[in-house]
Amino acid sequence: MNMKAMLLAALAAAITLGSCGGSGEQTEKDKPAAILKEPGDATGVAVETKTDVEKGIGKFTHVELTHPLNEDMVKDGQQIYDVKCGSCHKLTDEKLVGPGWKHVTDRRTPEWIMNFVTNVDEMLDKDAEAQAMLEICMVRMPNQNLKDDEARAVLEFMRKNDGKN
Repeated sequence: MNMKAMLLAALAAAITLGSCGGSGEQTEKDKPAAILKEPGDATGVAVETKTDVEKGIGKFTHVELTHPLNEDMVKDGQQIYDVKCGSCHKLTDEKLVGPGWKHVTDRRTPEWIMNFVTNVDEMLDKDAEAQAMLEICMVRMPNQNLKDDEARAVLEFMRKNDGKN
C-alpha cells in the first residue's frame, strides 16, 4: 500500500470513528481539513494540498439555496431520483445499496452534495468523507452523468425530503 493510500485509509477511519459518538455538532474550528500528499515537481517531493472537507472536490464552491423551496426543482429532482437514484437509495435513513437520504442535507453541505453527484469518481478517489462512505457501503456509486441543473434539482428534492421549507 503506498503512502497516499495509507494516509487516506487512516483519515477515512478517523472520520468514520469520529462520527460514531458525541453530539455530532462541531464548531468551524473543530472541523478537519484533509491533507493529501500529491506528487510534487520533477524532484519527486510530495506537496501537501488541502481539500475542503465541507465542500468536497469539484467546481461547486457556493450553492445558492431557495427559500422557500423551488417546487419545480423538487418535482424534477423527484423524477431524477425515481429513474436514477431510487434503486440504490431509500428516502429514509435506512441503507439499501447506498446510504439512505434522510437528513443528508443536515450532514453535508449543498456544495459537497453537488460536487459528489456531479464528480463521483474524483470524490470517491480523493475525498476522505466519500471514501469513508465507500468503506461502509462497499459499492462505488456509478456516475449518473447528471448535468448541473439536474444535480441542483436532486439537491432541492433532498431538502424537501428532509423537511426544509
